[in-house]
Amino acid sequence: MDAVGIRKGTAGDVPAILAVLDSAVGWLNARGNTAQWGTEPWSSRPRAVERVREMVAEGSPWIAEIGGVPAGTLLMTPFPGPGVAPAGEPEQYVRFLATGARFHGRGVGSALLAHAVEETRRRGVRLLRVDCFAGGGGRLVDYYVRNGFTPAESFTDGDRPGQVLERRVFTEG
Repeated sequence: MDAVGIRKGTAGDVPAILAVLDSAVGWLNARGNTAQWGTEPWSSRPRAVERVREMVAEGSPWIAEIGGVPAGTLLMTPFPGPGVAPAGEPEQYVRFLATGARFHGRGVGSALLAHAVEETRRRGVRLLRVDCFAGGGGRLVDYYVRNGFTPAESFTDGDRPGQVLERRVFTEG
């Protein structure tokens, strides 16, 4: 089985990022989860496509690959998304973490999160945060907890429950 490799993404990776996000929507929907990211592919929603392009331009995109094929994605920004207050200290924020449907269960998301921790440390920042959908029995919140994050604050996005989680990163010095 091929290992997960992670590389820096570029603006040229927007189609690959959208393909991973589209695949993740299909995977979620097939499991009855239509509340997290809806039912429409990201690539078919002009505002979602523009949002991904903006985040790639403003943040740090990372692409996980297995056998040279994009298997997952994660974007990091020094600020949270809409609806979440900044932390009040320097932070790195995980955005658009997703694994392509055919790569679920291969550790792609965990590898990307471990990379985010190392990238946060490399930047000399001590706080890594993420927000996620908190519905569906809290399965996604539990996933982040298993990956070293601690629930920090709850919020709602329209009628969808959300959870901000954080992870302290210890830096040299």
